[in-house]
Amino acid sequence: MKKLFCLLAFVPCLVPLVHAQNYPARPLRLIVPTAPGGGTDFTGRLVAAKLSETMGQQVVVENRGGGGGSVGADNAAKATADGYTLLLGSIATHAVNPALYKKLPYDHLKDFASVSLIGTVPNALVVHPSLPVKSMQEFITYAKANPGKINYGSSGVGSPPHLSMELLRSMTGINLVHVPYKGAGPALADLLGGQVQAMCTSLAGLINFVKSGRVRALGVTTAKRNPQLPDVPTIVESGVPGYEVTIWYAVFAPVATPKAIVDKLNAEMVKALNSSEMKERMALQGMDPAPSTPAELTAFVKVETAKWAKAAKDSGATAE
Repeated sequence: MKKLFCLLAFVPCLVPLVHAQNYPARPLRLIVPTAPGGGTDFTGRLVAAKLSETMGQQVVVENRGGGGGSVGADNAAKATADGYTLLLGSIATHAVNPALYKKLPYDHLKDFASVSLIGTVPNALVVHPSLPVKSMQEFITYAKANPGKINYGSSGVGSPPHLSMELLRSMTGINLVHVPYKGAGPALADLLGGQVQAMCTSLAGLINFVKSGRVRALGVTTAKRNPQLPDVPTIVESGVPGYEVTIWYAVFAPVATPKAIVDKLNAEMVKALNSSEMKERMALQGMDPAPSTPAELTAFVKVETAKWAKAAKDSGATAE
């Protein structure tokens, strides 16, 4: 009887391991917390396609836009923690939103299990070709001569594209009009149509339009130029010292997801990101792959949280 009791007591410990060995047994859902279009959506679809191939089960992208990414993040946080719902998180959901919103429906540090960092990419400041400027300095000069006459789009109040432009505005003294959208995709569509004249968003969603001439890139927000657009200077090079913003993307799962499943997901993510195909496809969109361990991603998020909390406090920016 004692042996039977010990065996029964051990069975619950085996359950997560058995599930992990059989995982995945059905399609997975990757929540992308933005509208279709834009860098976040592009990155999510790229990752989903590769994981579908390597894991033997389809990874379905589900767009859940709104609240600067908070709607989709909250949905993922409250999903069943069985490894079948994942979140395409980013600087927005896990660093900027916690700094700007007084109350979020999720806790970005307590409600998620880190899986892996995906990669980093600069924002790029782009303008509609009809705007009579061809460089950052010309843009700043034109904006100063025409205060309040340049409309710029963003993926929402408090989003990284919004803060990137607000940082530029505060550092140069230019007066621009902010037009918030429910995602980078709709904002980009209006930029292409000329309804707004400027935008500063992830290069991953812009690069094809830059190369085709449908938008004009004036500067990238990172400390060095991007290999895919070697002729586009950094904003620092263009006469705005100290200006730097780096966008990042990562995969998270609900916090109670079994460690064995998180580890398996991490191994699949790292394998995918280290493949020559993914490296090539990400590079073509101006992205640097950055696979990580779960612990490394958790530590990275904490550093980013502190960085953006200070930036929000210093700027006085808030979002409702």
